Amino acid sequence: MSVKVYIDGQEGTTGLKILERFKDRNDIEIMKIDEDKRKDNDERKKFICSSDFTFLCLPDAAAREAVELAKGSNVRIIDASTAHRTNPDWAYGFPELSKQHREKIAASSRVAVPGCYASGFISLVYPLVKAGIMPSDYPVVAHAVSGYSGAGKKAIAVYESDEKPEEFYSPRQYALPQEHKHLPEMMKISGLDYKPVFNPLICDYFSGMVVTVPVLTRLLPKKYTLADIHGFPFRQIIVPTNSLQMRQPVFGQIRMSCRDSLEHILFSFTEYLHILRIFTCHHLFIKFMVAIYHFFFSMVDVWHDCSQVRKVAVLWV
Repeated sequence: MSVKVYIDGQEGTTGLKILERFKDRNDIEIMKIDEDKRKDNDERKKFICSSDFTFLCLPDAAAREAVELAKGSNVRIIDASTAHRTNPDWAYGFPELSKQHREKIAASSRVAVPGCYASGFISLVYPLVKAGIMPSDYPVVAHAVSGYSGAGKKAIAVYESDEKPEEFYSPRQYALPQEHKHLPEMMKISGLDYKPVFNPLICDYFSGMVVTVPVLTRLLPKKYTLADIHGFPFRQIIVPTNSLQMRQPVFGQIRMSCRDSLEHILFSFTEYLHILRIFTCHHLFIKFMVAIYHFFFSMVDVWHDCSQVRKVAVLWV
């Protein structure tokens, strides 16, 4: 028997990508709402409540509205917006973080998909805080560089236009007032006492992302070696990683473009550590697929296990 899946917001970038991933599945029935009724709440409610699983690919306000429409039904919801990522009643859809995260996702009827920047940041900081290597009150600063594929249809159109403004040819810094929508989940899920200082830039290439967190070793509670950092948190808390030796720490995030993979990288210098995560913007959809895998085992073998999300820790001393 096929599983009924409805995508609320299926005409947007995220919705279209999910449809693409499911197009060859014969055990999934994709429920399609009529184009002229996409914003009809009565029709939306009918589709949401009659589905087994509903994906919300919507702005925050519309996502909250959809959850209200689902009340009284048995539908299980996976939300791509930021609306529910810090809600304790929702599972945070990052199963690689811990056994507890995986179990909550599997048992929950509500799963919030991590933000792209946030998943990079959390995958670096959560293991360090959890292991006691980084104090929860550490003054974290994060730097991130991204392609434009996640910037929305209007921004994509500008970047790909023949009349692109001159400023779009160079990296553009934004979110300087420290109100980026990913900051609440970055702080809460990582276990930090204070919001990190976050410095994202959007650049003139399609997809691929680097999130970097420098760590001043003099602010850590004790002296740690690079082997301590790599061996304990990144091998025991997150899905096991491989080690590579690098002598030239120069990376281009574009090499990850359109690849369903990511890399963890650790550098060690005398006074500080440098930890990075390079991944593709398509990683958002990996999070969808991994969340689904842990969300309803009976349906999905989209990824047979989390190892499909490749993690590599690169050490440089």
